[in-house]
Amino acid sequence: MPKKRSKATHRNSKILSYLAWCLFAIVLVLSSLIGGYYLGYDSAVEDIQDQNFKIQNKKTIYTDSKPILKKEQSVNSRLQYVLKKENKINQPKKVITKTTSHKYESLAKPPSRFKTEPIIISNKPKLAIIIDDVSTKSQVNAIKSLGLRVNISFFPPSKARPNSAILASKEIFYMVHLPMEARNYTAEEPLTMRIKHSQQEITKRVKELKKLFPNVKYINNHTGSKFTSNELAMNRLIIALDKYKINFIDSRTTAETKVPLVMKKFGKKYVARDIFLDNLQDKAYIKGQIQKAIKIAKKNGSAIAIGHPHANTIMALHESKELLKEVELVYVNKLY
Repeated sequence: MPKKRSKATHRNSKILSYLAWCLFAIVLVLSSLIGGYYLGYDSAVEDIQDQNFKIQNKKTIYTDSKPILKKEQSVNSRLQYVLKKENKINQPKKVITKTTSHKYESLAKPPSRFKTEPIIISNKPKLAIIIDDVSTKSQVNAIKSLGLRVNISFFPPSKARPNSAILASKEIFYMVHLPMEARNYTAEEPLTMRIKHSQQEITKRVKELKKLFPNVKYINNHTGSKFTSNELAMNRLIIALDKYKINFIDSRTTAETKVPLVMKKFGKKYVARDIFLDNLQDKAYIKGQIQKAIKIAKKNGSAIAIGHPHANTIMALHESKELLKEVELVYVNKLY
């Protein structure tokens, strides 16, 4: 009996030993699985973070100053595309002609900059440059590409140029270039104001202009040698303009202008052009006129120069930017 008990005890001991080893193996396997899970989780988190970082890098391009979002990048790309289209304008050959018809020439390739320089209060002589005959987006873009403070004077809308008032509405400051009757001029604008027009007709026309250009404060004449030299006609116009709080600037298309007399009679200050920049369409000549305008401003404290959106005028202004730093370029409302 003792031998049998000894054998049974030995057998039970082996079974318990096997069970212990099995349990140990099971514990070891479970520990490995659990450890692998957590290690795999941390690795997965790192992978996800890495993927997110890569995605963010695709969306954001970092520069020295601040991140540029992909959306902004696409806007810039579209703007560059538009500018390239605007800049596909051939520069004309050098031409020396008198500007009498105000017919548009091809616009010069504008500089790439569109931002207008900030307003700076200074004691420098003041120069107001007025660019007349403006009616198209390409003309506005060419002028604004200069980065100079320029007074844009828009033609009233017509069948040939229907968008001039819309373009003007986007500007901080603008003028209206009013077609007025000339003595000898064949390429007359639609709805030209004539000396035969009654007070009612002139007032009606000014009212229409105010509706089209609600922020207009200044008007200057397009042609108008016959109209501005007629005192009665100018009386009627000033009465109509005064009703809508609009000021008149004399482009001085004739030496016989009666505008100074009429303004004195109404107790108003006479404001007029001092110099034309581009009555000859030659870039060197225009640059010389810009120099003269600066001299007049220095002598009198202020001056008004008038030009047009011609190729050579735009390029002459661009090439004279350093010279123009000698004066303060202003809107005409800063002159008086």
